[in-house]
Amino acid sequence: MPNIINSNPIIFMASQPFFIRYTGILLPENRDKTMKHGCICKWLRVLHTTTHNQNARVRLHSCKGWAISCIIDTKNRECSHFSYLYCHKAFIMSHIDLIIEERPADIGNFLVGRLLPFRGKRMVGPFIFIDHMGPVRLDDHHNMDIGPHPHIGLSTLTYLFEGNIMHKDTLGTEVEVKAGEVNWMTAGKGIVHSERTPDYLRHSDKPLHGLQIWVAMPKELEQMHPEFYHVSKEDIPTWEKDSVSYKLIAGSALGHNSPVPVYSKLFLLEIKSTTRQTIQVGHELFGEAGMYILEGSVESEGNVYEPKRILVAKDSSLCQFTMEAGTTIYLFGGEPFPEERYIYWNFVSSSLDIIEKAKEDWKTQRFPTIPGETGYIPLPEANPLVKQKK
Repeated sequence: MPNIINSNPIIFMASQPFFIRYTGILLPENRDKTMKHGCICKWLRVLHTTTHNQNARVRLHSCKGWAISCIIDTKNRECSHFSYLYCHKAFIMSHIDLIIEERPADIGNFLVGRLLPFRGKRMVGPFIFIDHMGPVRLDDHHNMDIGPHPHIGLSTLTYLFEGNIMHKDTLGTEVEVKAGEVNWMTAGKGIVHSERTPDYLRHSDKPLHGLQIWVAMPKELEQMHPEFYHVSKEDIPTWEKDSVSYKLIAGSALGHNSPVPVYSKLFLLEIKSTTRQTIQVGHELFGEAGMYILEGSVESEGNVYEPKRILVAKDSSLCQFTMEAGTTIYLFGGEPFPEERYIYWNFVSSSLDIIEKAKEDWKTQRFPTIPGETGYIPLPEANPLVKQKK
């Protein structure tokens, strides 16, 4: 049964205990009742009840924006007249384990949609952080200006749909990433970089839209020397099959390999469809798998999913779905690491001691500096340490 994001504490309140049964949904009065074969057990919170004789109209709510109501026969313990069945459908999915919607996050002078990490799923394979930037149009008085900030223990991947970002780092790199290109920066034991609107665009209107992704590193490579790699759009593997276009941004999948130098088994695959198509790729994926819907819609097991959310599969081998015309999705994932990961701000590590050292090094300015850059983003003292949950 999928967990649905933004859920409130789920409690069932009633004047007398009873079951609610409806097309495979079982709502027991006993929270500890074992899930029965073919049924999905879920507690729902009663928001409103009106009683007429032995019948009660109950409005139930399981998470923000999702609600159902029904008539309950309190004498015969029967339930009927359900409405808002879209919520009901969400409960009967079998292949989708988790649905994660974008949450707004402030990264400076504009908001992004944060997808990972999420309290119910900190990582998908080695992917530990995903931000959806934009789409936004910056005018001639507003620019992207993310000043010098550090990273350890991860690789960052920047992929733009629209716009331009100037990347500078402590290796001396100064590279503009444009739409369709990939910037891959491996922090290792420590790197500092900045991301800004290029000088020639700072006094004009410009779009910005893309993905910012962090990929955790294998434990034995977390303290490697930092590296930077830029991949032009012409070098990214692209192919078409049955009116569907594929682009392998990073990793290996479907018999193709991206030139991005990844350090673990993973995949980041763009799929675009101009017509309604059923996609069956699960037998060629591995490890854990997530799907980000950028535009259009995806249907899986009779349920339709809209943009700006991640679907996490229970098993990557079961990855089969239908894309409507004009849909763009991103499949990502790979083999998970055996060790847990810790996150504090921009620091990722399997060791708390290494994170504490990085925090102290940044506060005392022992990280290297970027040529031509001044200032830095201070360590956020109030940022809690988030422990990776298995």
